[in-house]
Amino acid sequence: MKIFIEEQKFTQSWLFIGLAIAFVVAAIPIVKDWDTISQGNIGEILNNLGGFLVIIFIFALFNYFKLKTRIDEKGVYYQYLPFHFSYRFIPWDEIDKCYVRNYDAIFEYGGWGLKFSFRKSKGKSFTVKGDVGLQLLLSNGKYLLIGTQKKEEIQRTIDTYQDKIGTMNSKI
Repeated sequence: MKIFIEEQKFTQSWLFIGLAIAFVVAAIPIVKDWDTISQGNIGEILNNLGGFLVIIFIFALFNYFKLKTRIDEKGVYYQYLPFHFSYRFIPWDEIDKCYVRNYDAIFEYGGWGLKFSFRKSKGKSFTVKGDVGLQLLLSNGKYLLIGTQKKEEIQRTIDTYQDKIGTMNSKI
């Protein structure tokens, strides 16, 4: 029995550099006018700190985003925190096609993350970074792309279970 497990997080340096720049830009006026800001009531203080607090929230959110993938003899499991509180499961017999492919996150889905394409042939994508993903065509006609950083390992696992893919359709 072969099991594939992967956990991905947003670790792109350009993302955290951008957030750091926004943090500094938002902090400068606060530090400069802190004497005035601190004299106001709580509403005025929160109003002045609003942009700064939003940047801290976004930074915390990106630290919390996580894509988990598991593939075993039963099927494909995926979880995209904070949107899924538990794994989503797709059994092999509900998958018509399953293959590893390169994708263009910007042009196909509008970026990384949890995305929906308006083109039926693309469907949903759960990605964090990179340009390689596990493409699933489900027996209900829907498409699902799960990003991966372990192209060779996921391909070996998919090859192991290739005979289980779409077994429900072949029984009908």
